[in-house]
Amino acid sequence: MNYKKNVYRLLCIGLLNLSSAALAQHMDLKKGWNYREQKTQKWYPATVPGEIHTDLLHNKAIPDPFYRDNEKKVAWVERKNWEYKTTFQVSVATLKKKNTELVFDGLDTYATVYLNNQLVLKADNMFRQWRADVKKILKPGNNDLVIVFQSAQNVVDSLAKKDLPFIIPDNPRAYVRKAQYHFGWDWGPKFTTCGIWKTPRLEAYDTKEEEQPYVLNRKIELVQQPDSLGRSFYFKIDGKPVYMKGANYIPSDAFLSRVTKKEYEKVIALAKDANMNMLRVWGGGIYEDDYFYDLCDKYGINVWQDFMFAGTMVPGDKAFFDNVKEEVKYQVKRLRHHPSIVLWCGNNEADEAFKNWGWQKSMKMSKQDSTRLWKDYVRLFQDSIPKWVNEVDGKRPYISSSPLFHWSEKESIKQGDSHYWGTWWGLEDIEVTQKKTGRFVSEYGMQSLPNYSSIEKFTLPEDRYLYSDVLQAHQKAGKGFSKLESYLHRYFIDSTKIKKMNVEDYTYLTQCLQHYALKNIIGIHRSKAPYNMGTLVWQLNDCWPVASWSVTDYDNRQPKAAWYAMREAYRDDKTPEIDLTRPKDLVLEDPKISWQIKGNKVILKALKPAKYVCISIKGYTGKWGDNYFDLKAGEEKAISFEGKITKPDIKVFSLYEVLKRY
Repeated sequence: MNYKKNVYRLLCIGLLNLSSAALAQHMDLKKGWNYREQKTQKWYPATVPGEIHTDLLHNKAIPDPFYRDNEKKVAWVERKNWEYKTTFQVSVATLKKKNTELVFDGLDTYATVYLNNQLVLKADNMFRQWRADVKKILKPGNNDLVIVFQSAQNVVDSLAKKDLPFIIPDNPRAYVRKAQYHFGWDWGPKFTTCGIWKTPRLEAYDTKEEEQPYVLNRKIELVQQPDSLGRSFYFKIDGKPVYMKGANYIPSDAFLSRVTKKEYEKVIALAKDANMNMLRVWGGGIYEDDYFYDLCDKYGINVWQDFMFAGTMVPGDKAFFDNVKEEVKYQVKRLRHHPSIVLWCGNNEADEAFKNWGWQKSMKMSKQDSTRLWKDYVRLFQDSIPKWVNEVDGKRPYISSSPLFHWSEKESIKQGDSHYWGTWWGLEDIEVTQKKTGRFVSEYGMQSLPNYSSIEKFTLPEDRYLYSDVLQAHQKAGKGFSKLESYLHRYFIDSTKIKKMNVEDYTYLTQCLQHYALKNIIGIHRSKAPYNMGTLVWQLNDCWPVASWSVTDYDNRQPKAAWYAMREAYRDDKTPEIDLTRPKDLVLEDPKISWQIKGNKVILKALKPAKYVCISIKGYTGKWGDNYFDLKAGEEKAISFEGKITKPDIKVFSLYEVLKRY
């Protein structure tokens, strides 16, 4: 009897909630949008969610920004102001609701909103939700909505100019609450875009829905304790220390509207399939879509969540702090129910940048200005943000910055987390990791070119030579090619031969280099446990086709060579292999590899040992069961590919074939 009563009671509660929800009306405003450059006459169809660059591209007003060196040909877009408009219908029933609000979850970034020719909202933060009470402005039938976006680049330039002679290093982007990578990065293009990047809606209701309390069903601790060797840095989940294996995550596209659920599924699957248990959402991008965190929840991938500050100091005025406060509270409340999130981190590299990047000297900064910058920094990241976070989520740890020590300092490998860039930026040998492994290495990496199939898509045949202008346009790292040449010379091939290489062979060797580096560095890091309790490679993904540290390609999220190395090195069922024999020192013989296709598998056999065996099929952009692997003499190996390919144009080669050509 009691059972029946309980069922009836639950059913009644459910119906009450349903009727309460039915009283509220949510109308998505996705349709009928048009855009134009401000102060021009003609309007063009727009897509919402979207951004101005994708709308211009759809209307053939600009060339593909990712193709060849078109990035510079579309630079004008960011200096213009843009208008968007739509008309939506409102029923009498909606107008009878006590409250009616326009809600914007994503306006990028300086936006002025007009409803029926009346100003209802001014926005200045891409990461905040904006609400406007429009009860008195709405009318039955058609309602006109107009949004004017100011050029973010023009605004930040004027703010920086107004502050002179005071300078916030290293870029005026510090003034704006907008994805920092939109201003260009050492792996990303400069498309300082604008637009309605999340779906707006009209909400009509009589009573506001109550905020639901959230429950976190696991205990998360970050242990930072002094010990005889320095200070620990490791995560305890439900009382158990967890060794974190993973990568840094950047936005998956320069244009965020392109990151669909399917794209998120591809990228998170790459992390899961590579045996990762952590992703660090880097502070120069965005607070990701809920679906990103849903997938991390589902697959048991822990998330280190930066707040969106990267490599710069901050303004100290009240308006800026108030803006950030609203951003922090909104985003933490939005995301806190995701069990995957295990850490809130104030910023990426701002602390160590101020102390070690030489800003004071290069900018001839006065002592007074330097002191002011540091005080504002401390006030935001050490005093204010942790307080704001605690008000809405007191269940997760917070750290002010990642890392606290520059990689050149001894403390970097003794205390806290480390961004160890002695390899690559410092041009140190890969073997140095044996002596320079930090307590938790939250950034490190080795660059390579994207997959050759990707290069073929963004180049013309006449661009495919070292170091063409187009290839240079897709290499954003300072002295990137010379650094690659330095490592290739030490590990694979004499530098006198490199300049004679064709781009396909050069691409192959850079990917072998990245494979070699990550295989060994991960192996060394893991061998140092429990001194070292985490290894996060820079980086998992790319936002466009580019030479970078990513282990996957932008094009269809194909793995690069290093992804296969990482998948093996992150296995828990075996000890990672460390093999520091430099490929340059190997005596290689012609392996005489033979192959045949059976169904969706390539069966390979080598008469002699083969290193870094690479398979490609023309036009195939899927994932291989394995690639860039070694074959023993006489061994037969079956490598799967996705789907079936009729008349495949297949290419199989190894390190021997590439090196012998030069």
